[in-house]
Amino acid sequence: MPFARRSAAALALALAIAPALAWGQPALDAELAATRETVRFVPDDALTRLRRIEAQARVAAPATRAEFLSLYSSAVRRTGDAKRALALADELVAYGRNERDNVALAKGLLTRTYALSELNELPAAHAAAFEAESIAQATADMPLRVQATITAGQSFQEQGNYPAALAKLQVATDLSRAVTDDAVPLASALNALALLYTDMRQYDKGWEVQRESVTVAKRMKSPGRLAIALSTEYGLAIEAKQYERARRALLEGLAVERRLGARQMIATTLVNLADSYLKDRDYGRAADYAQQAIKASQEINSPLNLATARINLGQAYLGMGRVAEGKRHFEAGLDEYEKNGNKPELQGVLLEYGTALERAGDFAGAVNAYHRERRISNEMFAEQRQKAVLELQQKYDTEKKQRQIEALRQDNRVKGAELDNRRLQQRIWWLLAVVFALASAVVGLLYRKVRHAYAQLEVKNLELKQQSALDPLTSLYNRRHFQEFMRGHAQVERRGGEDLVGALFLLDVDHFKHINDTYGHAAGDAVLKMIAERLRIALRETDMIVRWGGEEFLAFLPSVSRGGLDDVARRILSSISAATVPYQGATLQVNVSVGFAPYPLAPGGMPLSWERAVNLIDMALYLAKAHGRNRAYGVRGFANLGQTTLEAIEQDLESAWRKGFVDLTVVLGDTQETPPPAEDWSNVVAMPRGGR
Repeated sequence: MPFARRSAAALALALAIAPALAWGQPALDAELAATRETVRFVPDDALTRLRRIEAQARVAAPATRAEFLSLYSSAVRRTGDAKRALALADELVAYGRNERDNVALAKGLLTRTYALSELNELPAAHAAAFEAESIAQATADMPLRVQATITAGQSFQEQGNYPAALAKLQVATDLSRAVTDDAVPLASALNALALLYTDMRQYDKGWEVQRESVTVAKRMKSPGRLAIALSTEYGLAIEAKQYERARRALLEGLAVERRLGARQMIATTLVNLADSYLKDRDYGRAADYAQQAIKASQEINSPLNLATARINLGQAYLGMGRVAEGKRHFEAGLDEYEKNGNKPELQGVLLEYGTALERAGDFAGAVNAYHRERRISNEMFAEQRQKAVLELQQKYDTEKKQRQIEALRQDNRVKGAELDNRRLQQRIWWLLAVVFALASAVVGLLYRKVRHAYAQLEVKNLELKQQSALDPLTSLYNRRHFQEFMRGHAQVERRGGEDLVGALFLLDVDHFKHINDTYGHAAGDAVLKMIAERLRIALRETDMIVRWGGEEFLAFLPSVSRGGLDDVARRILSSISAATVPYQGATLQVNVSVGFAPYPLAPGGMPLSWERAVNLIDMALYLAKAHGRNRAYGVRGFANLGQTTLEAIEQDLESAWRKGFVDLTVVLGDTQETPPPAEDWSNVVAMPRGGR
């Protein structure tokens, strides 16, 4: 029996090794080298070739096996199975660690980085990238060192650490120039550096690097590398607002990609072409390229490209006046974004949807899109707040555990001292007095430490309470503090007679997404700080000003003249529009839209809760948005409530206003944007009390 088992094992080993011997090591290496570029541009074909040699490559020499697993993971990831790609990357990492092979380990960590990034697990991806670079630098494999340095630089770029990213990518470029027998590392480094300069808005340097990148790609006579370089040129031209150049790059790249058969790149380029024609409002061509993009995305099963293509087609149809078709395609694209769970992207798409519907004259649909965007914004704000609270709680729990551990250690030390004292007491009675003195000293020291720790805990609790009440960016009160305040002050006292009332004002910054997209989030933060300061100037010290969420602010005035609400709204509008924000050589000027009402509101003599009052002024704010921005809509009161219900008013405030159930007031800012077409809103400002 033992002999039979050994014979079976030997036979199995021979059967496993035989295919590899049939191919031969040089043949396997040549096949992998031929597949390397195909993985990036035609991953379906590459995957077929890799599966054909899988059995042989898995029992080949360590370097061949590592290269196979790296390419196999990349091909699987590029065909849409990121989880399977991650499993293959982890297999390569484990193999490299077991074999103590730094080249295999670095390749495994890099493929792990790319798979995690595809799964949107960025912190883990960045950690793997930095570890890969550290290990790769200890090897003699220069192309691997270049690739690892590029990936580390891109990780810093994703974190917003541009100085570190620039240093890494410049090192990668210098290293790649030392690789004389392979131009791929230099092409990759130049392309990454051009993308970084685009993000940094250093367009002159970006164009300088891009010219060399295109030259290298053409010298390589590689259609795939040329397609990548042209895609980067499109992004750089778009950011530099050179739209014709961007479109030329797209069309030239599309021709190269079609010759190459790079279906994934084709789908992305078609999406970008549709977007470029939308910017020119050439809706016919935009629709044509969007339809091509939908077909191409369906063929390669790319949900993100498909969603973007449907949204582009929806925008094109809305621009052509085909509102129903446009909304149908737009909603289909939104469904894909919601399935993906990417709330920041979904928020941006909803803003575009609202703008497109507003331009098409569907103001009710635009207001609904803005409401959906606001819900997403509130959800993101709540998630960020919960994350911050959890982080604080985790920090506190960690410190508490450390204190408990230290207390246990101290307790053990005290018990040990007591045992020693007992032994000494049994041996030498005359040292008893000294022992008592030492014990007293230890107890006193412990007592002082406990008092000191308690005092520090009190200070930390006070700091935590203050931080939980204030918004860290603007130093205004946050939403949670206002909610707690209103729970304790459900009804506002009236002072000085019936003419004095409380009031609520809700503000939203106009075109705030455009500021973030054009100048960056740091500029957006500067704008929010300016608005907070102008609100402090425009309002009184006794008024509560709240960072309501995102670019929204809430002001609660406990006592103000009923007839002075319009003046307060006018003061807010003019105070903010009169201010400017200098930022990196540009001067930013913003406006806000406002909704307001006295508080408490009491339709039919029954006061509304503050939540329902805020909901009403939120609807008034969106009327201000839909009717031109830089203006304020105020709810003054209600009429003829016997003919309607408060729920009906809350569902459609504008309709209730026009039917005479709600009394609205309109306050215009000092400067107005171009209003909607006259045939639609010619009498909005001059509307008599109660509407028509």
